[in-house]
Amino acid sequence: MSVHPIERALAYQFRDQALLHTALTHRSCSAQHNERLEFLGDSILNAIIARCLFERFPALPEGDLSRLRAHLVRQDRLYQQALTLSLGEFLRLGEGEQKSGGQRRPSILADALEALFGALWLDAGFEPAGAIIARLYGEMLAGLNAEQEIKDAKTRLQEYLQGRRLPLPRYSLLRSEGEAHAQQFTVRCELAAAGLASEGSGSSRRAAEQVAAERALLMLSKP
Repeated sequence: MSVHPIERALAYQFRDQALLHTALTHRSCSAQHNERLEFLGDSILNAIIARCLFERFPALPEGDLSRLRAHLVRQDRLYQQALTLSLGEFLRLGEGEQKSGGQRRPSILADALEALFGALWLDAGFEPAGAIIARLYGEMLAGLNAEQEIKDAKTRLQEYLQGRRLPLPRYSLLRSEGEAHAQQFTVRCELAAAGLASEGSGSSRRAAEQVAAERALLMLSKP
């Protein structure tokens, strides 16, 4: 039996190939699509990341753990993980989505990754699926600074600028795309005093602003 590139990337071969096929199928392509698996995978991912954080930060209270988990499972993080797996290359999309670049759209890639996690759980069980997810998130978890990440990116950026007596960032909506149930917003974050600007995308304007703020912080941290 040939091994799918996604299986090689995960270091796991599906017993039920139909689950993998469904996880990679967008609703624009077929009535047998990945949205139910996405629902399942979202819960599995939250449970696995919660356990990882629970074990890694034994002194953190529940509220801080919840904020860290939200930071790790948000769309932008899922999108980055999907890019690492080259997931977009293997998605089955309808003609319209293909022409509009759906294989590169953060919301579609993030949803597909959650669907893949759901398929893994059904095929392998909780512990094996959890081990794969924990491995995929290993580098991100290892580099996590709990004290910083408990505060959202916009708050951290504001504090950074205020501490240096610099003007606050200005956020502006560049565009919104997609159907009403699956809109994608792109926001610009401008730091006039530093002569820098960043962009971020998300399923809401607030989410897009957070991504843009995170990228602005990364730019400010570079020498």
